[in-house]
Amino acid sequence: MNNRIIHRGPDAEGIYVDDYVALGQRRLSIIDIKGGDQPIYNEDKSVLIVYNGEVYNYKELKEELKEYKFTTNTDTEVILHGYEKWGHELLNKLRGMFAFAIYDKNKDEVFIARDQFGIKPLYYYKNNDVILFGSEIKSFLAHPKFIKELNRELLGPYLTFSFTPTDETFFRNVYRLPGGNYMTINVKNGDIKINRYFKVSFSSSKDSFDEMVDKISNVMEDSTKHHLISDVEVGSFLSSGVDSSYLVSLARPDKTYTIGFDLAKYSEIDYAKDLTDKLKIKNISEKISKEEYMKAIPDVYYHMDEPTADGCAIAVYFLSRLASRDVKVVLSGEGADELFGGYNIYHEPISLCKYQKIPRFLRRALATVVEAIPANFKGKNFIIRGSKDLPERFIGNAFMFSQKDKKKLLKDTNLATAPQKVCEKFYEKTKNFDDITRMQYLDVNLWMVGDILLKADRMSMANALELRVPFLDKEVFKVARTIPSRLKVNNENTKVALRSAALKHLPKFTAEKKKLGFPVPIRVWLREEPFYNIVKNMFTSDIANEFFNTNVLLDYLDRHFAGKEDNSRKIWTIYIFLVWYNVYFCN
Repeated sequence: MNNRIIHRGPDAEGIYVDDYVALGQRRLSIIDIKGGDQPIYNEDKSVLIVYNGEVYNYKELKEELKEYKFTTNTDTEVILHGYEKWGHELLNKLRGMFAFAIYDKNKDEVFIARDQFGIKPLYYYKNNDVILFGSEIKSFLAHPKFIKELNRELLGPYLTFSFTPTDETFFRNVYRLPGGNYMTINVKNGDIKINRYFKVSFSSSKDSFDEMVDKISNVMEDSTKHHLISDVEVGSFLSSGVDSSYLVSLARPDKTYTIGFDLAKYSEIDYAKDLTDKLKIKNISEKISKEEYMKAIPDVYYHMDEPTADGCAIAVYFLSRLASRDVKVVLSGEGADELFGGYNIYHEPISLCKYQKIPRFLRRALATVVEAIPANFKGKNFIIRGSKDLPERFIGNAFMFSQKDKKKLLKDTNLATAPQKVCEKFYEKTKNFDDITRMQYLDVNLWMVGDILLKADRMSMANALELRVPFLDKEVFKVARTIPSRLKVNNENTKVALRSAALKHLPKFTAEKKKLGFPVPIRVWLREEPFYNIVKNMFTSDIANEFFNTNVLLDYLDRHFAGKEDNSRKIWTIYIFLVWYNVYFCN
């Protein structure tokens, strides 16, 4: 099981086994390189810990634990003694990213916890008398009592969201421990209890614009400083966007890393080089060919554990590979869009505001009429989306297949479940908030964890690289959660207050540049014969025929290839599922 995740920690291995518990850990040495091997024990060896992550306030916490004898200089041992002193309340004191298991022999209990936002992964499996947990599902495959079975019921949600939006996974009986939760396992009787210790919540401050910008500026400087704590060099990813640019301007690392593609519109290398020249730091870049990109996909989705149809995942894999040649740790900008209101779709409540003052029954009637018109025309989507309330029209940052499309596509139409069932509990908790905040809340709980943080962790750790996310610091969140929507999104831009804070350190063009995402030219490549043929072979395979009506798949592909429609995201969603299924269930 340890060998299956050796990429997460190639520097050292630790194992503990007794009559009830077997614990394994692979180490990437960053803090106390020589003395921090795990498991780490308390003084009488009645309590021990295995751990993945970084606690950035461990030095401050160590000052509160002077009554304990420390044998290392690690944050790991601070967590261990912190548990001895504060028990489960320890979790509210930790500032960082973590997944850990503490075995307390005195209580016959294993205490497992995951950080507030779910930056670090944690899965568990229970079947009869076997309980497994780990950072990656693939480690479970090595256990002789693990039963590998596809959870088919997730195919419908996956086709809608482009990732798995639930605590269930595509492996039956394997679950995610949600971020902000901990679980206890009684080692004698196998009893499992799960509790939440942290809830994402938003409010609205009455601070002026300048006061809010100052708060953001101060807390980001503090967070970046804490995220640079390391006994090894820390680099940074860098794109053309404000998030990574802001981090780089605060951290001033010696090295930054950028990748791009051969097509002009799909490379941010020139932007990154321009900024680093101004900051007088080094930018190391690489262009990825389409052949390299396609060849890497099976390996990428082995490391991913589950399919996510985000084309950026493969790009982050190459970016991580590039950085890992020089450094063990990088900073990255994940979380800024969700916390500070950065996605372009968050502008929709503003653009629909006037239209939605028209009585709902009239908007519904007009939408029915335009939906019946086969041709697409300017304003059609606006009329259709404007006829719907927020929980109907917004299921998160990615929406792939409608119910109608899924029923045509899937051989088992019972799998075409309504996506609103996944979202309703989040909308229920935010009934009293404005639409922009409700969209943020949904994305923090679904898109950020299921896509953004999944790919960031897996693609970096596949290359033995630790990725740190200063925007998802708990102290940053305390400020971000209070930003009123008018300081997040306006008619001109998104992340309004954050951009103003960044403007203190960045050129105006960079600070105000509209969100681009991580541009990957899949749409273009799928109109070229080599790519088209690769995907066509998969769409006509026995694997595809097991799940899908292949004539529908080929229609999507051929219409895109001919330039009649842009079906690239739909094609990619299906193709990635089939590649992943082939990696895990056909080999």
